[in-house]
Amino acid sequence: MSRKAILSVSVSVSVAVTMVTAAMAGPAAGATPPAPETTTVTPGVTLTSLSLGAKDADDFWTVHVYLPATIDGPLDVAGTALGSREIADRVAAAVRDKGFEPRIEQVDAPGYADHPAGVLGWIVRVGQYATSADASAMLRRIRAAGFAGGTRYTAQDGADAGAPQRVHVLRVDFREFRGTVGTDFGPALNGTEKLTDLVAATGALAGVNAQWFYNSAPGGLYVKDGKLLGSATQGRGGMRITHGGRRVDVDAYTAHVTVRAGGESMEIDGVNRVPGEVWNCGGVGGDLPTEKPQHDLKCTDASELVRFTPEWGTPPAGAGAEAVLDARGKVIALNTSRGASVPPGGSTIQAIGDSASWLLDHAKPGTRLTVSERVEDSAGRLVPLTPDTTILQVGPTLVRDGQVSVNAAADGLIREGTDQTFTYNWAVRANPRSMIGMDDRGRLMLVVVDGRQAGYSEGLGIAQTAALMRRLGAVEAMNLDGGGSSVMVTSGAGIVNRPSDATGERSLGNVVLVRP
Repeated sequence: MSRKAILSVSVSVSVAVTMVTAAMAGPAAGATPPAPETTTVTPGVTLTSLSLGAKDADDFWTVHVYLPATIDGPLDVAGTALGSREIADRVAAAVRDKGFEPRIEQVDAPGYADHPAGVLGWIVRVGQYATSADASAMLRRIRAAGFAGGTRYTAQDGADAGAPQRVHVLRVDFREFRGTVGTDFGPALNGTEKLTDLVAATGALAGVNAQWFYNSAPGGLYVKDGKLLGSATQGRGGMRITHGGRRVDVDAYTAHVTVRAGGESMEIDGVNRVPGEVWNCGGVGGDLPTEKPQHDLKCTDASELVRFTPEWGTPPAGAGAEAVLDARGKVIALNTSRGASVPPGGSTIQAIGDSASWLLDHAKPGTRLTVSERVEDSAGRLVPLTPDTTILQVGPTLVRDGQVSVNAAADGLIREGTDQTFTYNWAVRANPRSMIGMDDRGRLMLVVVDGRQAGYSEGLGIAQTAALMRRLGAVEAMNLDGGGSSVMVTSGAGIVNRPSDATGERSLGNVVLVRP
């Protein structure tokens, strides 16, 4: 029986970490994985590193031939990883005509809480190679013949539950630990910092990466200690952290920020982000090409109001209008261009496009503007922004109320349109992942799984990530930023995992820290 068949047996959610290791590592590799390594970071905080799965004889390198977006598109500049069967057939025939032996493979997407399982598309590949170098040599021949493509390691296709994984689990037991778990960033939101530097600067005991970041700033709803510092991607999943980390709740969130001048009001499109650029889409209106969440896609809006708080740093300069407000909301300056500094305790409201006219008409110097904020959960309930509240909108959700629950469609992981390359590469294929959750014993968990390292740790698809968190005992769990950003640090050991970027540790927008 192959390892893949053996690993089709489900694993009980109540087993210990050591049992998870044994269940996920098949005997086909011929060796027993090393036992989990557990160290105490401080009383109540433990770090467990474990190896799951094993390298299999079925794992190999191959050449992945890119497909054109349309049936008659050019092949030498094709850029989609998968497509319709008709397009795959055309590309495979063309590859065969050049003397190669292509194969067509069907890619199946797993079912998610809000999207059914089904065929995602078809891919074209050539060859089976023992090394990356051999696959790269064939890729050069494929490109010389007039095709586009790349190399792939099949254990990273996301379909093998027994692929090698290196998992790091930081558990915080508040029955013994008296510190806190929260978020932080560098000197300004508009800038990135390495986790090792933030752990050292804050005196933290440990930490992991947190939100994805765009234009050097966190993206999505970010509430820190009750203050709204980042715009919501409307309806995306998020993790609410209260009581210093002693309670975490996974939900989906929306946020509305409004500015009122006299009897007139206007919705603010964003908080602490570049006006006109709506990363992940899902804004409050007017976004193109869509107003629905689409992860890692930049939508645009030519008419926006964006608020900047002191945490941002120096606001972006450019054409438009700008109101500078003091700590009481009084307009102390009204400018016909953007880029003024934020007063201590105050804010600025930048406007572009048609919104600039509204701001110039209603934000006269000496008047007072009232800014109101409303954050709601998926049931439409108001979320109090108390000093004890932190919200990280990351996603997708992984586990809710003890059940695997991935909101892939609502989170924008399912691409609109016919090109499903992003969904394939980001959600289906294996990648390094970072997660946060609470286990069934009330312990907060920070988890990092290494990836993109053939034979050592391949990474996980999103469905596998959710399954792993549930197997580790999570009753609530959320996916954090991943890929090259996935990193775990302790004050004693430094970087615990192996970040996948060739340059090592990546600078980050914000982080989750365990503080004494």
